Amino acid sequence: MSRNILDLLLDDGNRAALDKLSERFGLGEKETRSAVEELIPALSRGLQKNTTENPKGMDELLEALRTGEHARYVERPDTLGAPETTDDGNSILGHIFGNKQTSREVASRAAERTGLSSTLLKKMLPVLASVVMGTLSKQVVGGTRTASRADSGGLLGALLDSDRDGSIWDDVLGMAARGLTR
Repeated sequence: MSRNILDLLLDDGNRAALDKLSERFGLGEKETRSAVEELIPALSRGLQKNTTENPKGMDELLEALRTGEHARYVERPDTLGAPETTDDGNSILGHIFGNKQTSREVASRAAERTGLSSTLLKKMLPVLASVVMGTLSKQVVGGTRTASRADSGGLLGALLDSDRDGSIWDDVLGMAARGLTR
């Protein structure tokens, strides 16, 4: 069964990054996990949309993973407190969501489900976007190997299998159905 972004992020190998998120935002482990579990699906859907609806989307994502040095966010969690991390995360969010309003809506919905402040979640979202790109970078690029479209099968599977059932087709069909009902 393929692993989706949430599985990758919550992997024990990213424990230090999650601990740093908890520390930075003054949350306990349970609250951080709850926030991550609510915010990651929205980030994943944004990445799904960019890689499936934009003909160059997968190539652009692979290029960003290859050249963006995002792995540092999970390899050196102390970078999560740096203003540059938030700046990079805001750029990532702009690319994924297209506008700040969508980020605000994502934070608001997550606040309703977690009981955490939407203000706190708005501040956490760009940092978490940086961590997601770092996690994906480690998964796809793996340090010395160069990612290519041919290597992207596992990444695409991880992005699209948001319900973790091992099949992307129900997720793609669900995205299409949601698009029709708008």
